[in-house]
Amino acid sequence: MRERADAPAAPRARGRGRLADYAPYVLTVGAVWLGWQILLQPVIERAPPEIAVRAASGSPTVLRRAAEAEFVAGQEANDARRYANAASLARDALHRAPFDVRALRIVGLTEARAGREAAADDILTLAGNWSLRDDPAHAWLVEHRLRRGDYASAFAHADTLVRRREDIRPQVFRLFTVAATQDANRALPEIAALLDARPPWRQSYLDSLYGTVEGLQVAASLAVMLQRGKAPLTNVELAQFYMHLLDKGQVPALRMVRARLNRPARGAVSNGGFDDETAPQPFQWRLGQEAGAIVEIVPDEVRPADPALRIEYDGYSSVLFAEQLLFLSPGRYRLTAEARAEAGEPGQRLVWSVTCSPGERRVLAAAALPRSASVWTPVSAEFTVPGDCSGQWLRLESSGGDRRAPTVAWIDRVAVNPVQ
Repeated sequence: MRERADAPAAPRARGRGRLADYAPYVLTVGAVWLGWQILLQPVIERAPPEIAVRAASGSPTVLRRAAEAEFVAGQEANDARRYANAASLARDALHRAPFDVRALRIVGLTEARAGREAAADDILTLAGNWSLRDDPAHAWLVEHRLRRGDYASAFAHADTLVRRREDIRPQVFRLFTVAATQDANRALPEIAALLDARPPWRQSYLDSLYGTVEGLQVAASLAVMLQRGKAPLTNVELAQFYMHLLDKGQVPALRMVRARLNRPARGAVSNGGFDDETAPQPFQWRLGQEAGAIVEIVPDEVRPADPALRIEYDGYSSVLFAEQLLFLSPGRYRLTAEARAEAGEPGQRLVWSVTCSPGERRVLAAAALPRSASVWTPVSAEFTVPGDCSGQWLRLESSGGDRRAPTVAWIDRVAVNPVQ
Protein backbone atom coordinates (compact mmCIF):
# COMPACT_ATOMS: atom_id res chain seq x y z
CA MET A 1 0.00 0.00 0.00
CA ARG A 2 2.83 2.38 0.81
CA GLU A 3 4.55 1.64 -2.53
CA ARG A 4 1.37 2.37 -4.54
CA ALA A 5 0.76 5.58 -2.62
CA ASP A 6 4.27 6.86 -3.29
CA ALA A 7 4.42 5.94 -6.97
CA PRO A 8 2.70 9.05 -8.48
CA ALA A 9 5.21 11.40 -6.84
CA ALA A 10 8.03 10.44 -9.19
CA PRO A 11 6.86 12.41 -12.29
CA ARG A 12 6.44 15.60 -10.24
CA ALA A 13 9.93 15.22 -8.90
CA ARG A 14 11.28 14.83 -12.42
CA GLY A 15 9.33 18.01 -13.44
CA ARG A 16 10.90 20.02 -10.65
CA GLY A 17 14.25 18.77 -11.75
CA ARG A 18 13.75 20.03 -15.29
CA LEU A 19 12.70 23.52 -13.98
CA ALA A 20 15.77 23.54 -11.79
CA ASP A 21 17.88 22.87 -14.88
CA TYR A 22 16.48 26.08 -16.48
CA ALA A 23 16.97 28.27 -13.39
CA PRO A 24 20.58 29.28 -14.14
CA TYR A 25 19.57 30.47 -17.60
CA VAL A 26 16.64 32.49 -16.22
CA LEU A 27 18.86 34.12 -13.62
CA THR A 28 21.48 34.89 -16.23
CA VAL A 29 18.92 36.57 -18.49
CA GLY A 30 17.59 38.57 -15.50
CA ALA A 31 21.08 39.66 -14.53
CA VAL A 32 21.81 40.79 -18.08
CA TRP A 33 18.53 42.76 -18.25
CA LEU A 34 19.17 44.37 -14.85
CA GLY A 35 22.72 45.26 -15.87
CA TRP A 36 21.45 46.83 -19.08
CA GLN A 37 18.97 48.92 -17.11
CA ILE A 38 21.74 50.09 -14.78
CA LEU A 39 23.93 51.01 -17.74
CA LEU A 40 21.00 52.65 -19.55
CA GLN A 41 20.04 54.99 -16.70
CA PRO A 42 23.07 57.36 -17.05
CA VAL A 43 22.48 57.38 -20.82
CA ILE A 44 18.85 58.41 -20.25
CA GLU A 45 19.77 61.15 -17.80
CA ARG A 46 23.05 62.56 -19.14
CA ALA A 47 23.77 61.48 -22.73
CA PRO A 48 23.06 63.90 -25.59
CA PRO A 49 19.32 63.69 -26.38
CA GLU A 50 19.88 62.28 -29.90
CA ILE A 51 21.90 59.38 -28.45
CA ALA A 52 19.51 58.84 -25.56
CA VAL A 53 16.53 58.65 -27.94
CA ARG A 54 18.20 55.84 -29.88
CA ALA A 55 19.03 53.95 -26.68
CA ALA A 56 15.63 54.36 -24.97
CA SER A 57 13.07 55.84 -27.31
CA GLY A 58 10.19 54.94 -25.02
CA SER A 59 11.57 56.65 -21.91
CA PRO A 60 9.53 59.73 -20.87
CA THR A 61 12.70 61.27 -19.43
CA VAL A 62 14.52 60.87 -22.73
CA LEU A 63 11.57 62.29 -24.66
CA ARG A 64 11.33 65.28 -22.34
CA ARG A 65 15.08 65.98 -22.61
CA ALA A 66 14.83 65.77 -26.38
CA ALA A 67 11.87 68.16 -26.32
CA GLU A 68 13.85 70.67 -24.22
CA ALA A 69 16.83 70.40 -26.61
CA GLU A 70 14.60 70.99 -29.62
CA PHE A 71 12.99 74.00 -27.97
CA VAL A 72 16.38 75.58 -27.22
CA ALA A 73 17.49 74.87 -30.80
CA GLY A 74 14.29 76.52 -32.04
CA GLN A 75 15.05 79.62 -29.96
CA GLU A 76 18.60 79.85 -31.26
CA ALA A 77 17.63 79.43 -34.90
CA ASN A 78 14.12 80.90 -34.72
CA ASP A 79 13.02 77.70 -36.45
CA ALA A 80 9.32 76.83 -36.37
CA ARG A 81 10.07 73.19 -37.27
CA ARG A 82 12.22 72.75 -34.16
CA TYR A 83 9.40 74.17 -32.04
CA ALA A 84 6.99 71.71 -33.65
CA ASN A 85 9.39 68.85 -32.89
CA ALA A 86 9.66 70.04 -29.30
CA ALA A 87 5.87 70.11 -28.95
CA SER A 88 5.51 66.59 -30.37
CA LEU A 89 8.24 65.11 -28.17
CA ALA A 90 6.88 66.84 -25.06
CA ARG A 91 3.37 65.54 -25.71
CA ASP A 92 4.77 62.01 -26.17
CA ALA A 93 6.57 62.37 -22.85
CA LEU A 94 3.37 63.51 -21.15
CA HIS A 95 1.50 60.55 -22.63
CA ARG A 96 3.93 58.25 -20.81
CA ALA A 97 4.38 60.42 -17.67
CA PRO A 98 1.33 62.70 -17.26
CA PHE A 99 2.80 64.62 -14.30
CA ASP A 100 6.13 65.56 -15.84
CA VAL A 101 6.16 69.32 -15.12
CA ARG A 102 9.08 70.09 -17.42
CA ALA A 103 7.39 68.37 -20.36
CA LEU A 104 4.17 70.25 -19.58
CA ARG A 105 6.14 73.51 -19.54
CA ILE A 106 7.60 72.77 -23.02
CA VAL A 107 4.08 72.17 -24.35
CA GLY A 108 2.99 75.51 -22.88
CA LEU A 109 5.97 77.42 -24.28
CA THR A 110 5.45 75.95 -27.75
CA GLU A 111 1.81 76.99 -27.60
CA ALA A 112 2.96 80.52 -26.81
CA ARG A 113 5.41 80.43 -29.73
CA ALA A 114 2.56 79.38 -31.99
CA GLY A 115 0.58 82.45 -30.91
CA ARG A 116 -1.94 80.54 -28.81
CA GLU A 117 -1.27 82.56 -25.65
CA ALA A 118 -4.56 81.76 -23.92
CA ALA A 119 -3.79 78.04 -24.12
CA ALA A 120 -0.18 78.70 -23.12
CA ASP A 121 -1.33 80.68 -20.09
CA ASP A 122 -3.57 77.83 -18.92
CA ILE A 123 -0.86 75.19 -19.44
CA LEU A 124 1.96 77.17 -17.83
CA THR A 125 -0.25 78.19 -14.91
CA LEU A 126 -0.85 74.49 -14.31
CA ALA A 127 2.90 73.81 -14.56
CA GLY A 128 3.61 76.64 -12.11
CA ASN A 129 1.01 75.33 -9.68
CA TRP A 130 2.45 71.82 -9.89
CA SER A 131 5.97 73.00 -9.15
CA LEU A 132 7.15 76.18 -7.45
CA ARG A 133 10.64 75.25 -8.65
CA ASP A 134 9.99 75.44 -12.39
CA ASP A 135 11.66 78.79 -13.05
CA PRO A 136 11.03 79.07 -16.83
CA ALA A 137 7.30 78.58 -16.34
CA HIS A 138 7.12 81.26 -13.65
CA ALA A 139 9.32 83.63 -15.68
CA TRP A 140 6.99 83.36 -18.69
CA LEU A 141 3.96 83.92 -16.45
CA VAL A 142 5.56 87.05 -14.97
CA GLU A 143 6.17 88.55 -18.41
CA HIS A 144 2.77 87.53 -19.79
CA ARG A 145 0.80 88.81 -16.79
CA LEU A 146 2.71 92.09 -16.82
CA ARG A 147 1.84 92.64 -20.47
CA ARG A 148 -1.79 92.15 -19.47
CA GLY A 149 -1.40 94.61 -16.58
CA ASP A 150 -2.09 91.91 -13.99
CA TYR A 151 0.43 93.05 -11.37
CA ALA A 152 -0.93 90.89 -8.56
CA SER A 153 -0.41 87.63 -10.46
CA ALA A 154 2.84 88.72 -12.13
CA PHE A 155 4.43 89.75 -8.85
CA ALA A 156 3.21 86.59 -7.11
CA HIS A 157 5.12 84.49 -9.66
CA ALA A 158 8.11 86.83 -9.35
CA ASP A 159 8.00 86.25 -5.59
CA THR A 160 8.23 82.51 -6.26
CA LEU A 161 11.36 83.09 -8.34
CA VAL A 162 13.26 85.36 -5.95
CA ARG A 163 12.53 83.19 -2.92
CA ARG A 164 14.64 80.47 -4.57
CA ARG A 165 17.18 82.24 -6.72
CA GLU A 166 19.30 85.06 -5.38
CA ASP A 167 21.09 85.43 -8.73
CA ILE A 168 18.01 86.87 -10.46
CA ARG A 169 16.98 89.17 -7.63
CA PRO A 170 18.54 92.31 -9.16
CA GLN A 171 16.51 91.89 -12.37
CA VAL A 172 13.27 91.18 -10.53
CA PHE A 173 13.84 94.02 -8.06
CA ARG A 174 14.44 96.39 -10.96
CA LEU A 175 11.17 95.19 -12.48
CA PHE A 176 9.35 95.98 -9.22
CA THR A 177 10.88 99.45 -9.00
CA VAL A 178 10.24 100.40 -12.63
CA ALA A 179 6.61 99.29 -12.30
CA ALA A 180 6.24 101.21 -9.03
CA THR A 181 7.67 104.33 -10.67
CA GLN A 182 5.73 104.21 -13.93
CA ASP A 183 2.42 102.84 -12.68
CA ALA A 184 2.44 103.64 -8.97
CA ASN A 185 -1.29 103.44 -8.35
CA ARG A 186 -1.52 99.81 -9.49
CA ALA A 187 1.96 98.43 -8.83
CA LEU A 188 2.83 99.87 -5.41
CA PRO A 189 -0.05 98.21 -3.50
CA GLU A 190 0.95 94.81 -4.90
CA ILE A 191 4.60 95.24 -3.94
CA ALA A 192 3.55 96.38 -0.48
CA ALA A 193 1.34 93.29 -0.14
CA LEU A 194 4.33 91.06 -0.89
CA LEU A 195 6.55 92.89 1.61
CA ASP A 196 3.78 92.74 4.20
CA ALA A 197 4.21 88.95 4.24
CA ARG A 198 7.86 89.43 5.29
CA PRO A 199 9.39 87.32 2.48
CA PRO A 200 13.06 86.32 2.89
CA TRP A 201 14.03 88.86 0.21
CA ARG A 202 12.38 91.86 1.92
CA GLN A 203 15.59 93.39 3.28
CA SER A 204 17.42 92.80 0.00
CA TYR A 205 14.71 94.64 -1.92
CA LEU A 206 14.69 97.56 0.51
CA ASP A 207 18.49 97.77 0.18
CA SER A 208 18.15 97.90 -3.60
CA LEU A 209 15.99 101.04 -3.34
CA TYR A 210 18.50 103.19 -1.48
CA GLY A 211 20.99 103.70 -4.30
CA THR A 212 18.97 106.28 -6.26
CA VAL A 213 16.59 109.14 -5.60
CA GLU A 214 13.97 107.27 -7.66
CA GLY A 215 14.35 104.23 -5.39
CA LEU A 216 14.12 106.37 -2.25
CA GLN A 217 10.82 107.78 -3.50
CA VAL A 218 9.48 104.24 -3.96
CA ALA A 219 10.77 103.34 -0.47
CA ALA A 220 8.97 106.33 1.01
CA SER A 221 5.66 105.27 -0.54
CA LEU A 222 6.14 101.66 0.61
CA ALA A 223 6.98 102.79 4.15
CA VAL A 224 3.67 104.66 4.37
CA MET A 225 1.71 101.69 2.95
CA LEU A 226 3.42 99.15 5.21
CA GLN A 227 2.68 101.31 8.25
CA ARG A 228 -1.02 100.55 7.65
CA GLY A 229 -0.40 96.81 7.20
CA LYS A 230 0.57 93.87 9.38
CA ALA A 231 4.33 94.31 9.05
CA PRO A 232 5.40 97.96 9.23
CA LEU A 233 9.08 98.75 8.87
CA THR A 234 10.96 97.71 11.97
CA ASN A 235 12.99 100.32 13.84
CA VAL A 236 16.14 98.90 12.24
CA GLU A 237 14.63 99.05 8.73
CA LEU A 238 13.23 102.53 9.34
CA ALA A 239 16.51 103.83 10.75
CA GLN A 240 18.32 102.52 7.69
CA PHE A 241 15.84 104.27 5.39
CA TYR A 242 15.98 107.54 7.35
CA MET A 243 19.79 107.56 7.32
CA HIS A 244 19.92 107.01 3.55
CA LEU A 245 17.55 109.95 3.04
CA LEU A 246 19.75 112.05 5.30
CA ASP A 247 23.00 110.99 3.64
CA LYS A 248 21.63 111.95 0.22
CA GLY A 249 20.52 115.36 1.44
CA GLN A 250 16.81 114.54 1.23
CA VAL A 251 15.96 116.39 4.46
CA PRO A 252 12.53 117.67 3.27
CA ALA A 253 11.59 114.10 2.22
CA LEU A 254 12.78 112.78 5.57
CA ARG A 255 10.68 115.36 7.37
CA MET A 256 7.60 114.45 5.29
CA VAL A 257 7.97 110.68 5.82
CA ARG A 258 8.50 111.05 9.56
CA ALA A 259 5.35 113.17 9.80
CA ARG A 260 3.32 110.67 7.74
CA LEU A 261 4.48 107.70 9.82
CA ASN A 262 4.52 109.57 13.14
CA ARG A 263 7.66 107.58 14.00
CA PRO A 264 8.96 108.75 16.34
CA ALA A 265 5.86 110.41 17.71
CA ARG A 266 5.56 114.13 17.22
CA GLY A 267 7.68 116.19 19.56
CA ALA A 268 10.98 118.00 19.48
CA VAL A 269 13.37 115.76 21.45
CA SER A 270 13.07 111.95 21.40
CA ASN A 271 14.01 109.98 24.49
CA GLY A 272 14.85 113.09 26.51
CA GLY A 273 14.74 110.96 29.67
CA PHE A 274 17.15 108.33 28.25
CA ASP A 275 14.70 105.53 29.04
CA ASP A 276 13.00 104.91 25.67
CA GLU A 277 14.89 103.18 22.86
CA THR A 278 11.95 102.89 20.47
CA ALA A 279 12.77 105.97 18.38
CA PRO A 280 14.83 105.12 15.28
CA GLN A 281 17.99 106.89 14.20
CA PRO A 282 18.63 109.74 13.49
CA PHE A 283 15.87 110.81 15.93
CA GLN A 284 17.37 108.68 18.69
CA TRP A 285 20.47 109.63 20.64
CA ARG A 286 23.65 108.56 18.91
CA LEU A 287 26.29 108.24 21.61
CA GLY A 288 29.91 109.09 20.94
CA GLN A 289 32.51 106.33 20.82
CA GLU A 290 35.69 108.37 20.75
CA ALA A 291 39.03 108.46 22.51
CA GLY A 292 39.02 110.61 25.60
CA ALA A 293 35.47 109.89 26.72
CA ILE A 294 33.17 107.14 27.94
CA VAL A 295 29.50 107.86 27.17
CA GLU A 296 26.77 105.54 28.43
CA ILE A 297 23.15 105.44 29.61
CA VAL A 298 23.06 103.93 33.11
CA PRO A 299 20.97 104.16 36.30
CA ASP A 300 21.85 107.25 38.28
CA GLU A 301 23.37 106.69 41.72
CA VAL A 302 21.23 109.47 43.17
CA ARG A 303 18.02 108.39 41.36
CA PRO A 304 18.53 104.63 40.75
CA ALA A 305 15.12 104.16 39.10
CA ASP A 306 15.84 106.92 36.57
CA PRO A 307 18.42 106.18 33.82
CA ALA A 308 20.52 109.12 32.71
CA LEU A 309 23.43 109.96 30.43
CA ARG A 310 26.80 109.60 32.17
CA ILE A 311 29.89 111.15 30.61
CA GLU A 312 33.41 110.46 31.76
CA TYR A 313 35.70 112.88 29.93
CA ASP A 314 39.41 113.68 29.98
CA GLY A 315 38.67 117.41 29.62
CA TYR A 316 41.04 117.81 26.68
CA SER A 317 40.00 115.76 23.59
CA SER A 318 37.52 117.02 21.00
CA VAL A 319 34.47 114.75 21.44
CA LEU A 320 30.85 114.64 20.27
CA PHE A 321 29.14 112.99 23.24
CA ALA A 322 25.58 112.67 21.91
CA GLU A 323 23.41 113.95 19.08
CA GLN A 324 19.99 113.61 17.47
CA LEU A 325 18.11 115.27 14.62
CA LEU A 326 15.23 117.69 15.28
CA PHE A 327 12.61 119.14 12.97
CA LEU A 328 11.66 122.51 14.47
CA SER A 329 9.59 125.11 12.65
CA PRO A 330 11.00 128.64 12.47
CA GLY A 331 10.59 130.46 15.78
CA ARG A 332 11.91 130.93 19.30
CA TYR A 333 12.66 127.88 21.50
CA ARG A 334 13.96 127.00 24.95
CA LEU A 335 16.25 124.06 25.62
CA THR A 336 15.89 122.63 29.14
CA ALA A 337 17.71 119.80 30.93
CA GLU A 338 18.91 118.65 34.31
CA ALA A 339 22.58 118.04 35.07
CA ARG A 340 25.00 117.34 37.90
CA ALA A 341 28.74 116.95 38.31
CA GLU A 342 30.12 113.78 39.81
CA ALA A 343 33.77 114.80 39.58
CA GLY A 344 35.82 117.72 38.29
CA GLU A 345 34.41 120.85 36.63
CA PRO A 346 32.31 119.59 33.68
CA GLY A 347 30.55 122.96 33.43
CA GLN A 348 33.64 124.30 31.71
CA ARG A 349 34.01 121.34 29.38
CA LEU A 350 30.50 120.32 28.10
CA VAL A 351 28.25 122.46 25.87
CA TRP A 352 24.88 122.12 24.15
CA SER A 353 24.67 123.21 20.51
CA VAL A 354 21.97 123.42 17.85
CA THR A 355 23.17 123.46 14.23
CA CYS A 356 21.09 123.75 11.04
CA SER A 357 20.93 120.79 8.64
CA PRO A 358 21.80 120.91 5.84
CA GLY A 359 24.60 123.38 6.50
CA GLU A 360 26.64 124.13 9.58
CA ARG A 361 25.02 127.31 10.88
CA ARG A 362 25.01 127.17 14.68
CA VAL A 363 22.01 128.81 16.38
CA LEU A 364 22.81 127.77 19.97
CA ALA A 365 25.93 127.21 22.07
CA ALA A 366 25.38 127.04 25.82
CA ALA A 367 27.01 125.42 28.85
CA ALA A 368 25.56 122.00 29.60
CA LEU A 369 25.57 122.51 33.38
CA PRO A 370 26.33 125.25 35.90
CA ARG A 371 29.75 125.41 37.47
CA SER A 372 30.15 122.98 40.40
CA ALA A 373 26.57 121.63 40.14
CA SER A 374 27.12 118.65 42.45
CA VAL A 375 23.35 117.99 42.74
CA TRP A 376 20.75 117.74 40.02
CA THR A 377 20.34 121.29 38.75
CA PRO A 378 18.01 122.68 36.03
CA VAL A 379 19.66 124.16 32.94
CA SER A 380 18.02 126.26 30.20
CA ALA A 381 18.98 128.26 27.14
CA GLU A 382 16.97 130.02 24.44
CA PHE A 383 17.61 130.08 20.70
CA THR A 384 15.92 131.05 17.42
CA VAL A 385 15.38 128.79 14.41
CA PRO A 386 15.52 130.85 11.18
CA GLY A 387 13.26 130.27 8.21
CA ASP A 388 15.91 128.55 6.08
CA CYS A 389 16.84 125.97 8.74
CA SER A 390 14.72 122.91 7.78
CA GLY A 391 16.42 120.47 10.16
CA GLN A 392 18.56 120.86 13.26
CA TRP A 393 21.19 118.76 15.03
CA LEU A 394 20.95 118.90 18.80
CA ARG A 395 24.43 118.03 20.09
CA LEU A 396 26.16 117.64 23.42
CA GLU A 397 29.84 118.20 22.70
CA SER A 398 33.13 119.08 24.27
CA SER A 399 34.76 122.44 24.84
CA GLY A 400 38.21 121.09 25.59
CA GLY A 401 40.85 123.00 27.50
CA ASP A 402 44.58 123.32 26.97
CA ARG A 403 45.33 120.54 29.45
CA ARG A 404 43.72 117.37 30.72
CA ALA A 405 41.17 117.89 33.48
CA PRO A 406 39.18 114.66 34.08
CA THR A 407 35.49 115.22 34.74
CA VAL A 408 32.34 113.12 35.20
CA ALA A 409 28.90 114.57 34.45
CA TRP A 410 25.29 113.35 34.38
CA ILE A 411 22.58 114.68 31.99
CA ASP A 412 18.82 113.93 32.09
CA ARG A 413 15.36 115.20 31.13
CA VAL A 414 16.31 117.03 27.96
CA ALA A 415 13.52 118.93 26.19
CA VAL A 416 12.99 121.66 23.62
CA ASN A 417 9.79 123.73 23.72
CA PRO A 418 8.54 126.83 21.91
CA VAL A 419 8.85 130.10 23.81
CA GLN A 420 5.36 131.52 24.16
